[in-house]
Amino acid sequence: MNKSLEPAHPSASRREFLRSSAIAACSAGLGFGSLGFGDGVEVLGSALALPAGNSTAGPAKLSLKKGLVLSMVSTRLSFADRFKVVRDAGFDVVQAPTTPDERSAEEMKKAADAVNIRIDSVMNMDHWQYPLSSSDPAVVEKSLAGMRTSLHNAKLWGSDVVLLVPAVVDQRTSYRDAWTRSQKEIRKLIPLARDLRIVIGIEEVWNKFLLSPLEMNAYVSEFRSPWVKTWFDVGNVMLYGYPQDWIRTLGKSIVKVHLKDFKRKQDGYSWVNLGDGDVDWPAVRDAFAEIGYSGSVIAELTGGDEAYLRDVSNRIDRLLVGST
Repeated sequence: MNKSLEPAHPSASRREFLRSSAIAACSAGLGFGSLGFGDGVEVLGSALALPAGNSTAGPAKLSLKKGLVLSMVSTRLSFADRFKVVRDAGFDVVQAPTTPDERSAEEMKKAADAVNIRIDSVMNMDHWQYPLSSSDPAVVEKSLAGMRTSLHNAKLWGSDVVLLVPAVVDQRTSYRDAWTRSQKEIRKLIPLARDLRIVIGIEEVWNKFLLSPLEMNAYVSEFRSPWVKTWFDVGNVMLYGYPQDWIRTLGKSIVKVHLKDFKRKQDGYSWVNLGDGDVDWPAVRDAFAEIGYSGSVIAELTGGDEAYLRDVSNRIDRLLVGST
């Protein structure tokens, strides 16, 4: 990878939080009701060589849209050049961050349209610093305002999903409070999501919350709304579960997917390129095929130059799409 083109990651606070909370992510007490499935959700530099042992088997192709988070492309480039790099590297869609500046949002739309790249989702950016689970009304309102901006960005860009980290459990916020407070606030956003026809995608991350697919199903199904679904991250669950299990359990609730790979080490762990970690990609691919998933799979990795991005695109082809 050419480090000179590696951008400053807009999701830096998100990644820092993931890293700092890794050890504690596996333990949390549940104090809420049944974890049944409920009503409302149907359950069903230079390019690196891909290790031959991780190549997926089976002739069938999955109908998936390959994407990446826009932060993987150097911020030193113009929007026009960034989206051209995305297209030339072989991707179809992009996940863009919340963009409050209307001029920048319009510029992004024009740049994406010019090279036939779809901004198909928005990564909400205020949910870490200003969690919906906070006991401070000012913090919650800041979070709600960020989500409203994200939903309007999505409408402008022609996206259909906004990613939301719903809550953070910490020393001040119990698991039960995170559950009830965040659901209360998300319900305030559903009318706007419905009017704009944008789905709120709830993601599982290292926030000490929603630590199993059963919990995720229960949490999402309690909204009883088609405008709240699941954003699934393959790498995030590796610390405390198996992505193929999550996929089969969440089923049709999954609306979008993040791709990362996770490598366990004797002294900890690291995030690595797709196929270089401990994710069982053939099993993940089989699980997506079983539930009939045909949406976007969006790489959320370290940034790099076009050769590196093309390699990421090729890895997605080999590991998931089924082409060589």
